[in-house]
Amino acid sequence: MLINTPYIALSEANFQAEVLRAELVLVDCWASWCQPMHYLKPAYSKLLLATTTSVKIGHLNIATSTQLAARYRVRVVPTLLIFHHGEVVDRIIGSVPNRELTQKVDQLLAGKSISRSQFACL
Repeated sequence: MLINTPYIALSEANFQAEVLRAELVLVDCWASWCQPMHYLKPAYSKLLLATTTSVKIGHLNIATSTQLAARYRVRVVPTLLIFHHGEVVDRIIGSVPNRELTQKVDQLLAGKSISRSQFACL
């Protein structure tokens, strides 16, 4: 299934339905004052366009969703949380090459565990 919209705006209200009940979700934790986030958006969009599976990309503003940021210990932006069946399986702080991100998604979809990158900080 190809996701038609590039991002799902996440909040306290829809987080459980959109993330915790889904198969695979990349949660892009950001804040309006974070400049690197603006550079990562095109990479995430390319990943969505290249993917023909049920990968979702959610956009979580940590300034307005402070309880979720605290629950998942997001203190630095950009942070990417990778959820698989409602569990955080990887955390990437800072930017990551699109190729590495695609490999992680492919591994999860193939049923393999992902190896922690130098960016992972769980």
